[in-house]
Amino acid sequence: MHLIAARELDASDVLQAFRHDGWRLFLGAAFTTVALIAGSLSLVRRKRDPLLLYFALFAALYGMRLWIQSDLVKLELPDSLFFPRLSASLDYLMPVPALLFLGAAGVLDRISKAAGYGVAAVGVLLAVAVSFHGPAAQFDTISRASAVIGVTILVIDFARKKAPRHSDLAIVRRGFLIFAAFILFDNIAGTLSMKWISVEPLGFVVFLGSLGYVTARRTVQREQQLNDIQNELEVAQRIQRSILPAEFPMYPCFRVASRYFPMTSVAGDFYDYVVVNEQQAGLLIADVSGHGVPAALIASMVKLAAASQRPQAAQPSQFLSGMNAALCGNTQGQFVTAAYVYLDSAAQELRYSAAGHPPMLRLRDMEVTRIQENGLLLAAFDFATYAQVAHSLKHGDRLLLYTDGLVEAADGKGEFFGPERLSNQLLETAGLDVSEAADKILSAVRSWAAKQDDDLTLIVCDYVSAA
Repeated sequence: MHLIAARELDASDVLQAFRHDGWRLFLGAAFTTVALIAGSLSLVRRKRDPLLLYFALFAALYGMRLWIQSDLVKLELPDSLFFPRLSASLDYLMPVPALLFLGAAGVLDRISKAAGYGVAAVGVLLAVAVSFHGPAAQFDTISRASAVIGVTILVIDFARKKAPRHSDLAIVRRGFLIFAAFILFDNIAGTLSMKWISVEPLGFVVFLGSLGYVTARRTVQREQQLNDIQNELEVAQRIQRSILPAEFPMYPCFRVASRYFPMTSVAGDFYDYVVVNEQQAGLLIADVSGHGVPAALIASMVKLAAASQRPQAAQPSQFLSGMNAALCGNTQGQFVTAAYVYLDSAAQELRYSAAGHPPMLRLRDMEVTRIQENGLLLAAFDFATYAQVAHSLKHGDRLLLYTDGLVEAADGKGEFFGPERLSNQLLETAGLDVSEAADKILSAVRSWAAKQDDDLTLIVCDYVSAA
């Protein structure tokens, strides 16, 4: 009989606790659901948004707090030492994500930010203290005093700021002022030991709604901005692809293949062909310092500078000197490395010059030779001059021009692919045509690299004598 009576009493207590805390449990579940949705959105977005993250943490902490402080939990765990400490810690940590949100949203000035971070620091310290010591009345007093002071400063700061009616600041301010009024009421009543029904969760609904509105609006705006940027990058990519030359003409003396693999949507690498006739042609490769859109813009200037020097195509030193003169003072402090080789089948000779660029490789009779004649970087000094070297052309010669992204590709240990491996790769392509050789070399570099840290561009050229 005693056991049955105890069970009836327990069921009655549970029903009474549920009736008393039903609205708290509902709000706790609603806040936690909102937190899960916001947290999931933060994880799946292309770029992490701190506003979504802080919003999710704030809603989650408050939802957990409502559940843990309910009478149902107290009935289930009457002698627990953990949950009272957890409940008190959540009370003290509650302001932290909210203040981080306001700081990230840019609605706090220097004084209010200092006050807010001060309240957050006090909350963290009290949470640590209660975790070791357990709940204490003095901790609650410190927390309430800190909350009253901090909220008062924020209220004064928000009240004196002028903002357009529908601005983020105006929306957050309205929600915060309502929430602050409820917080102040609860804290003052608690300090005076008054009997009252806590109204803070109702104020939190309003405040959370204002934060959610601002978060959603900014998230949509940022997504739109990202989409606009992506669309612009796609246009820039198409434009940059259009400035690169089409396939090299099928002339009897030369077989040429090029590969261009940018690190980002657009790149600073560039190559071009200066076709004179069936027996004479020039190959140009260049690398602009930096990456992305700025480098791509300079690369388009490199094309114009190269196009202006076509009358000097037969003399690589003059070709590069003219490019340097055209680029100096017009690249906003960015520099360009370049290499240019002129191939003359009639004279069976190549002439080569470079500006701070990696050496050209020549494969002849299963032996790789580095051809190098470097001057100063393009666009760096208007007084720079360039020399050139001449080498014979022999039937079956294979030439490789490339940017430094190939030799500086690093594996997981930080070891570069290096010139020796590149030379070995060129040697291994001896039996392949130029297109297959270019693919094999690029594939080897990409397989070696742990990640792509630079643009990758190369030109492979075979010389076939007319005789």
